[in-house]
Amino acid sequence: MDVHEPRPEREREGEVDGGAGAAPPGGLLDLLSVAAVVLDASGRIVFWSPQADDVFGYTAEEALGRYAAKLLVHEEQRDVVVGLFAEVMGTGESWAGAFPIRHKDGSTRLVEFRNMRLVDDLGDIYALGIAADQSTLKRMETDLALSQRLISQAPIGIALLDTDLRYVLVNPELERINGIPAADHFGRRPHDILTSLDVDSIESAMRRALLTGAPLIDQHTVGRTRADPGHDHAWSMSHYRLEDASGRVIGVANSVIDVSERHRAAAEADRARRRLTMIADASARVGTTLESEHIAQELVGVAVPDLADVASVDVLDAALALRPSSPSRGPELFRSLAVAAAYATPAAGAMQTVDRAPCGADRLITQCVHTGRPVVVTHAGQKDLERIALGTDNAAIFAQAGMHSYLAVPLIARNEVLGAFALLRARNELPFDDDDVLLAVELAARAGVAIDNARLYQSVRNTAETLQRSLLPGELPQPTGLNVASIYQPAQAYSEVGGDWYDVIPLAGDKTALVIGDVMGNGIDAAATMGRLRTATSAFADLDLAPTEVLRHLDKITCGIEHYIATCIYATYDPHTHRCHIANAGHLPPVLASPGRHPQLLELPPGAPLGVGGVPFHTTAFDLNIGDRLLLYTDGLVETRHQPIDERLNTLLHTLDEPRRPLDETCRWLLDTLRDPDDHDDVALLIAQATSMVSQAHPT
Repeated sequence: MDVHEPRPEREREGEVDGGAGAAPPGGLLDLLSVAAVVLDASGRIVFWSPQADDVFGYTAEEALGRYAAKLLVHEEQRDVVVGLFAEVMGTGESWAGAFPIRHKDGSTRLVEFRNMRLVDDLGDIYALGIAADQSTLKRMETDLALSQRLISQAPIGIALLDTDLRYVLVNPELERINGIPAADHFGRRPHDILTSLDVDSIESAMRRALLTGAPLIDQHTVGRTRADPGHDHAWSMSHYRLEDASGRVIGVANSVIDVSERHRAAAEADRARRRLTMIADASARVGTTLESEHIAQELVGVAVPDLADVASVDVLDAALALRPSSPSRGPELFRSLAVAAAYATPAAGAMQTVDRAPCGADRLITQCVHTGRPVVVTHAGQKDLERIALGTDNAAIFAQAGMHSYLAVPLIARNEVLGAFALLRARNELPFDDDDVLLAVELAARAGVAIDNARLYQSVRNTAETLQRSLLPGELPQPTGLNVASIYQPAQAYSEVGGDWYDVIPLAGDKTALVIGDVMGNGIDAAATMGRLRTATSAFADLDLAPTEVLRHLDKITCGIEHYIATCIYATYDPHTHRCHIANAGHLPPVLASPGRHPQLLELPPGAPLGVGGVPFHTTAFDLNIGDRLLLYTDGLVETRHQPIDERLNTLLHTLDEPRRPLDETCRWLLDTLRDPDDHDDVALLIAQATSMVSQAHPT
């Protein structure tokens, strides 16, 4: 028999001292309805069990005292029965077999018999016949054989445990799964056998099934058994209560299926979903600005904590400076752009490169940028930590932090290695694997392109800003009868420089030209156009032309510059008459601030911007007396996306209405107070204050 079950010395149910005791109904004999009939030496029925009623159809009253052969056997078979009866009574040998009997209802039924001779204390001889309906017996034999084969040949582990959760039956597959012989299971509980699984949960589930009668299906657990102590397996367990025919609870059945492949497939699918989510997250979060440091911070923020416990981005100093890379295999200078950790750990600080300090060629991060290939350390030892460390004592910090796995992938854009994206694991017990490398490479590729765009953009912006500043006046002249101050603020770091400019030009007869303008657009082209217009303005001013004539000539020049228009104000001031003549080409109105009066916008004919062509300009004259201030500014000072321009101009007037500051402080004050931090335009300011010609005062 393949099904293993113990041979108990006695039944537990109803037992008393010595092993004897009452057993509840519902056992195998009850299911078979085994009948007992006793005949005397003459063949008369002298004992008749209640079960005989079911087998033969007669009650005891109907059967006792009658000859069995006449009552139960067809006439044509009586001689055979009488011969067998005589043989048993004469020799004392038992007889067993199937024999057709006549049922009370007249039908013929096959009955299994076990016949034997009995002798009482007086020496009288009797015949005992034990009988069971053959169809019932065959059905029971078939059910028992089928059950045995199903359990012993089942490809899943099956066990039967009693109500105390002790093993009483174990099939061969469960022997193999647990790695323990069946005999070593018997009488022991699961916590004695399954020492490397969550056995508390398993036994709790069994008790719940015993108590409630509700089966618990597909209960998953992961762990190891003695059959394969070196690897985790996933098991699906089901528990259901077993009852006999009378409803008595006899124990709990436990089935076990190894679902490790399904578990691994589900785990891989889950990892794939998480990786796709991370890539999608990186697509949305990495590269939202044109600042390298911000992009690097976005990258490490995506990687931590799902991919690594600590992540860093280190870029080659030469790459950030746009210096040509050399095929050097020696030390490299890195600049640490970002570090992030899933929790507070000294390993985060140890991951940062020391700015301007070279990393040796033996360091893994240097190896990564030299080869342009990922570097993976699945299980980091002391020597590995020393090669990962970027500074003295960092290896000890890594060891103390529990770092056990390291991965570095290059940041590459347009076939140029820009730096490295480094990851480490400490609390995450899994080492980096091939899937982690592929994911890190994908993230680094996106970040590499974004960082490359940022550094190229920054280079172009620096070039444009340098060009623009070089085209603006340096130290302003202090013309006769005027004190002047100016300020220029380029666009913010993630936007292009613009074409704003200003100028102060001394003219003949102690007069001064004041100019402010704004080329619409941004970038190097706008700065170059601004330079051309500023140069042309200075040339026309030297000709002592009226403001309208200067703007007319500038308009003609601008029309010849493709795709550009500009706004401009050109004013001349005569300190002898304190008269100012001014013309406007589509620019915002200047502000006149006189001592003791509220500042006001000058009402000027707006004029058309330069480059429109064919529109005449008009000159307006007004007095600029001693102490009066004239403020010229570009739209970056007052325009925002959220407030009407009229409201912003009123804010400008209110700001100027405060107690006076020196001219330079006023420029800075206006810039800090009025410029919208979310605005990306550049700003130019020019303030002129009329003074006495006798004694030129410092700007006040």
